[in-house]
Amino acid sequence: MNTPPLTDIRRAVTALSEPALIRLITEIDDNGPIPPRSAGRLFPDFAPQQIRHATERAHVLGLIHTRVGGGVGLTESGVLLAEVYDVTARWARRHAYPAPTGDFAGRVRHTFALLTEPRVHAALTANTAAGTPLPDPEVVEPGLAGPWRLLMQWMRANPQAAGFAAGELAA
Repeated sequence: MNTPPLTDIRRAVTALSEPALIRLITEIDDNGPIPPRSAGRLFPDFAPQQIRHATERAHVLGLIHTRVGGGVGLTESGVLLAEVYDVTARWARRHAYPAPTGDFAGRVRHTFALLTEPRVHAALTANTAAGTPLPDPEVVEPGLAGPWRLLMQWMRANPQAAGFAAGELAA
């Protein structure tokens, strides 16, 4: 398996870890397309500019599309990213990471950050290259290979995520 460099993974994680983006993608995945002008009602805990920024980022990354008649829905890439988020959050909840209680977006963000820690990345990358199904349990919690594999699959299919944080894509 061809693993992207750690710098690209960090860029992608940065681009994908914005709380409003995580909530936008998972809201559409869970409940269907968002009707025109209803994002403020769906995300009252975010300022309008945060929602606008997350929506713009999702468009640039190819995660959402504007539907006929307005509103936004997920692209195939967005659906696959929602799966990455779900698997990542389930792993974090099962392992009480980063704490026994937490919200969905926080669990995804912290676990994505864990995947970019040098020792964790090295263990996951070495074991992936060797074909070993699980990383070294002294370095990485069991099961973290699942979210890792999904994120790497998504990144290979969506290289624009790493370029976005590097400023290579126009916002």
